[in-house]
Amino acid sequence: MQDFNHKKTLKQMKTLKYIFIISILFSVASCDLDLVNPNAATEGDVLTTKDGLIALAIGTRQVFSVSALGPVLLTPSVTTRETAAMTTFANLEELEQGGAQLSGENGYTNRIFVRVMRAKGMAENLIAGLDNVDLDPGTESGLRAWGHMFKAMSIGYLAHNYTHVAVDNELNNNATFIDRTAAYSTAVSLLTDAVSVLTANAPSGEFISSVSGDIDLLNTCNALLARYQLMSGNYSAAISAADKVNLSSKSVFTYDGQNRNPLFEGLVVDIISYAPRSDFGLPAEFTIDAGDARVGFYLDPDTTFNSLNNLPVSFPKAPWFLDAQADIPVYLPGEMLLIKAEANAREGNMVAAEAALNQLRQKTPSEDVFGLGAGLTDTYSSGGDTNELLKEIYKNRRLELLLTGMSLEDSRRFNRPEPPTAIDFSAERNRNFYPFPDEERASNSNTPPNPGI
Repeated sequence: MQDFNHKKTLKQMKTLKYIFIISILFSVASCDLDLVNPNAATEGDVLTTKDGLIALAIGTRQVFSVSALGPVLLTPSVTTRETAAMTTFANLEELEQGGAQLSGENGYTNRIFVRVMRAKGMAENLIAGLDNVDLDPGTESGLRAWGHMFKAMSIGYLAHNYTHVAVDNELNNNATFIDRTAAYSTAVSLLTDAVSVLTANAPSGEFISSVSGDIDLLNTCNALLARYQLMSGNYSAAISAADKVNLSSKSVFTYDGQNRNPLFEGLVVDIISYAPRSDFGLPAEFTIDAGDARVGFYLDPDTTFNSLNNLPVSFPKAPWFLDAQADIPVYLPGEMLLIKAEANAREGNMVAAEAALNQLRQKTPSEDVFGLGAGLTDTYSSGGDTNELLKEIYKNRRLELLLTGMSLEDSRRFNRPEPPTAIDFSAERNRNFYPFPDEERASNSNTPPNPGI
């Protein structure tokens, strides 16, 4: 037993060494990967050994969850009025004002692009490295699906916020861009392949214990596939993928003392940058049911006050907002019901759409793996009005999916009012898409023109 534990400790130390090296190798896109220290791992060690690929898979999750996830969840929340700015930082003030004055130098929007591209590049290296190493089929399938999942998720979040996406990183920083519709199609293809790989060979115990941990990979890939099929307008495929997700399954990003929860960092720490809007950013035409338990789940209704720009805000209350080491859901089960409701509504199947919507509305906190549920007892009916049904679905997306990074995509897809040309803090959203970083434009001639607003 002592010999086994000694070997296990040595393996853990080796993996930690690789993770440390990976943090150096992939922290900057243009860095030299051929390190001269003979005692350190090289790029070849990382990309041509099993231990290196496992460490790279762990590092991909770490970089995505700690560095990239915060910007993709918090930045668009200001643009769509899910949150309000609480500091006088110039970049944050510019983000809340939006419009044409939002520049390619804005640090908040630029972090989405730079950090997500970095995580995506790590996923791409993982996928490429699998061709260099002979692995157990279950370990290989897990690592391949893992790389596809993180690349697809990165592409998806970029497509939420930009008109065009560079779906493949280039070391020489001359990546080409495709329009966001094609980018969603790429994400769908990646996830379709991931599901196929996982179905053919279930992930090995080695992969689950070493890499995936608290992420149910197959359910997560199907959930993301449902999301991007919906956003691609493939409604039947979106319903099919959502139906395959076990709503009792739970997938989370985990944090610790060194790798802290980014929502806590933005919403709760000493200098609070963001506060949730008391009305979830919904205009007065939407009435939130008095008994909707999601309000009390996400917000503390007894602490309503005004932001710097006199917008009503509340203290956050959801468990993944309140602790530096709290888990953040990779996706929420309720999103699958909302996908089925929306996809059926857009296909004209009103009965199925309202059934899925009412399943969501009537879901109690005890019936949800995260304790999130409206718990309403009435049954909603649109009276056959598709437009009214879609408005109700939109409202429920805002209430169920607060700070999940989808509010800007949702606002455009549901044809909510266009951004104003002048600063207007009462507008539902203040931009359609973000400008590309000036630094990217200066170094990559393929960068597309910035959208006007």
